[in-house]
Amino acid sequence: MINLYRIEKTQAIPIPLPDMSSLDAITRQLPDGYYSTFRTFGTCTRVLGLKSHLRRLFGPVTAPDVDASELRRQLLLLLERFRPDEARVRVMMTKAGQVYVAIEPLKALPTGIFESGVRVETIEIQRESPRLKSTAFIGASDLERKHIAQEGIFEALLVKNGRILEGMTSNFFHAKDNILCTAQRDVLLGVTRRTIIYLARGRGVEVNYQPLKKNQLSDVNETFITSSSRGVVPVIQIDKVTIGQGRPGQITRMLMSAYDEYVLQHAAKI
Repeated sequence: MINLYRIEKTQAIPIPLPDMSSLDAITRQLPDGYYSTFRTFGTCTRVLGLKSHLRRLFGPVTAPDVDASELRRQLLLLLERFRPDEARVRVMMTKAGQVYVAIEPLKALPTGIFESGVRVETIEIQRESPRLKSTAFIGASDLERKHIAQEGIFEALLVKNGRILEGMTSNFFHAKDNILCTAQRDVLLGVTRRTIIYLARGRGVEVNYQPLKKNQLSDVNETFITSSSRGVVPVIQIDKVTIGQGRPGQITRMLMSAYDEYVLQHAAKI
């Protein structure tokens, strides 16, 4: 069950929509704007990088209905009903400044996904403004989202000029010869992406800002995707190409463990 609210200066107003089946379905029915999605920690009291998530929302809008501090206050109140479990949250800001919050119980990924990895596919779709999480992109990529769901594919990777940039809902990393690489241009600078770069460098892994070319898929040892809701997810197949040994690699497994430890210590109070 998903709850949707419009956030005003002193209250959160429940909003019913014809289709409440998913966060994406809700987003498509609201006016165009921007969004950010994340999960909670600490029984719905903490979020990793919440300040960055909100900065991404408030930055493009000149006159939002509420400020960040009021949004935090109301968000914490709304999350009370989900305790002692965790939740997945999407905050949406329309271009006119209206603020909406959709919340659903967090559905943790099966353990087997992190142990065995997932398969993804590449698509020739790009974001109009990669630095912004525009709600319009959800509608524009709707057919692809339905396709990967029907085919059991975990994620679609966006390709531009033969270079893999990021996922539709994630950032993308690849590793070769103990060097970790990720695109820097034409991508969303995700909160989890930034954390992984920090953790990798702190453990002596060199990080280069370089996208992976599709014709070099067979040359890399490891690939994985990152997002605020899912953390680090190993990718063992892209299109029909098996990556490395077909199982999560050493750098991927190290960063999965490091990330899990990091969020427990550094997720900030809402």
